[in-house]
Amino acid sequence: MDGKGCWRGNVVIERFWRAIKYKEVYLRAYETTSEVKKLLHEYVELYNVARGPQALDCKTPDEVYFVNQVAALAA
Repeated sequence: MDGKGCWRGNVVIERFWRAIKYKEVYLRAYETTSEVKKLLHEYVELYNVARGPQALDCKTPDEVYFVNQVAALAA
């Protein structure tokens, strides 16, 4: 982290929350908080397991993370 309030310190999580807001939250009218929890959980699963963003070379975050973990353990 470069310092307090620096955008570069948390750019990844900010992009993640932006994706959740624009692709899930703003598009729905939720009835209950349990529905919100359920649908957000489903979206996070989709985000991490099923979809492959261009920034990660069309790999899912899970694929990138676990490949790097295996490589780190092998080193």
